[in-house]
Amino acid sequence: MSYAATFVVVLIILVINTLSARLPDWLIAKYDVANAQVTVRYGLMKRCERSTISFPGPGKGGRLEYTEYECRKFPSPVQDKCDSDNRVFCALWTSAQYFTELGIGFAGMGLVALLIGASTHSRRRRVWRAVAGLVILHAVFQLVTFILVTELYRKDRFPVFEHAKPGVGYVLNAVSWVLGFVVGAAVIVTGLAADRGQKWAAGNRSYTPILGHRYRTYTPIRGYGTSA
Repeated sequence: MSYAATFVVVLIILVINTLSARLPDWLIAKYDVANAQVTVRYGLMKRCERSTISFPGPGKGGRLEYTEYECRKFPSPVQDKCDSDNRVFCALWTSAQYFTELGIGFAGMGLVALLIGASTHSRRRRVWRAVAGLVILHAVFQLVTFILVTELYRKDRFPVFEHAKPGVGYVLNAVSWVLGFVVGAAVIVTGLAADRGQKWAAGNRSYTPILGHRYRTYTPIRGYGTSA
């Protein structure tokens, strides 16, 4: 992959990661309670609840609705019982937050490495290793976040997750780490090919590596050019 293409894709990955981390809809649970419809969205950092209450209104068949929307930090030590019943869940969910933030940091560092490589011609052949490593580290941390949330959701480690379904934030996270591994692998393949002098990878900076050198030794002749 060229530096420009890699930069664009890594930038897209970074944007996806940032949106995924901030969106409060990794998991979505819906309930019907009496005349109320309740939708609770769980993100890595906050929980948002929308309650819609419907009751009879004036006129034949008339209905009135009242909607309330509220967000709060998630998980909360008191409201989500992090100090008692849900201690393990809260610890793992908070770890998922940290891992996704680390992944975002490595993606940002990958962009910086690309800018340095593109602006310094002498380092272009070496910087691909740093870029590939940073992008793959980003993907690894996002994958760890995905695995933690999936396990907590699949095994119902939090009581209300029994009624939850994956949302947009969850899907965006999966897209980001899949793209990260693909881009990292592509950078490695292109970098190795460029080091071997493959023109499709090195472009205008391609070269033909010299695989072997022959050294010829010369022995000076004493007295050459002097009178006897």
